[in-house]
Amino acid sequence: MIRIAILDDHELFLQGTESILSKQEDIIIVNTFSNGEALLNEIENLEVDLLLLDVQLPDISAEDLLKSIRLKQPHTPILYLTMLRGSRIMRRLEKEDIQGYILKDVAVEQLISAIKKVANGGTYFSPDIYYSTKTEQTNTVTNHKVSQILSPRELEILKLICQEMSNAEIAKKLFLSTGTVDTHRKNIIVKLGVNNTVGMVKFALMNGIG
Repeated sequence: MIRIAILDDHELFLQGTESILSKQEDIIIVNTFSNGEALLNEIENLEVDLLLLDVQLPDISAEDLLKSIRLKQPHTPILYLTMLRGSRIMRRLEKEDIQGYILKDVAVEQLISAIKKVANGGTYFSPDIYYSTKTEQTNTVTNHKVSQILSPRELEILKLICQEMSNAEIAKKLFLSTGTVDTHRKNIIVKLGVNNTVGMVKFALMNGIG
């Protein structure tokens, strides 16, 4: 039997994934979590064969979550199930020792196959993540609705970044701490699959944001 814990902040998707996987005779859902903090509170005592994680979380960046997980669960296989395309994002997560990355629009059979492969010591990285050229990557990302990629707060901050406002200025305007703004900025970079502020601004311009 494959014991799995699932992390996804979208309740409907979380429940749907749990329902689908629970129907498999050789898969057991040990626990589900809707945010990173809830998972980290349980991670030390969590006995699973695989962690099925989402990249986009409201309370912690993917890299910070992975670093914290690896302190307590250094050898547990991790498979990402996400909407985010782009090999740049996947490679950043690979540095924190993940075993798989698969897109949410795959067929159920493909997801189950990936779970079994990763849980049994293999790796699975969906070929749909990769782009042959920068142009292809940009077009694929911008075909997603912006509201599906960024939260309302992240979109608001992206607009202010495009106005050349600093973290301190954005924090003052939105009544946030500079640390919170910096966290949002990092999350935006990860979600858009860009490297820096220039990449964020280019994305914004291509999508009429700002």
